[in-house]
Amino acid sequence: MTTTQTTTPTTDNSAHSDRDRALQGVRDILSYLGQNPDRPGLTQTPRRVVDALLEMTSAPGSPAQLLSVVFDDAGPTDQMITLTGVEFTSLCEHHLLPFTGTATVAYLPKNGRVVGLSKLARLVEHHARQPQVQERLTEAIADDLTRHLAPQGAGVAINATHTCMGVRGIRKPAATMRTTALRGAFLTTPETRAEFLSSVH
Repeated sequence: MTTTQTTTPTTDNSAHSDRDRALQGVRDILSYLGQNPDRPGLTQTPRRVVDALLEMTSAPGSPAQLLSVVFDDAGPTDQMITLTGVEFTSLCEHHLLPFTGTATVAYLPKNGRVVGLSKLARLVEHHARQPQVQERLTEAIADDLTRHLAPQGAGVAINATHTCMGVRGIRKPAATMRTTALRGAFLTTPETRAEFLSSVH
């Protein structure tokens, strides 16, 4: 006689319980603010807040993957490559309020090694889609360009406005913050530095 054993599949409820805790956390904040999270208009707010935060912190790919496909046959490329107007939105890690802006990303190829322009924009998105400060965001993009492309030099400039400064505290919504990060020839060669900064302005 053959005996057949039936096993009941187990499910990992950790992700579900984590989401439940996050939803409850938003409800608790609403209650702390004197709001009734069960009133019409707020019943779906916890779900929307959690989903929005997940979307805003889902980074596409990894820098190593994004910059791994290079074109060695692009010809004797030894001139600066610059991508301007890369729009992004990130979350200030101090208040979890958005800051938005544009990035200029440039590099000076070595041995003709260039990467697709879309990968530069995705690199900005990768670092922007996590709780950030603008200074570190700028430095991280420049560091990854240097680490994974090994160019002669790299430069990143970001202009952004910060909700945490515009809607609270000093309340100056029109104030714009500019940060730059220079590597290699962009730092040591005045002509290269000037060319990059002129593209930013």
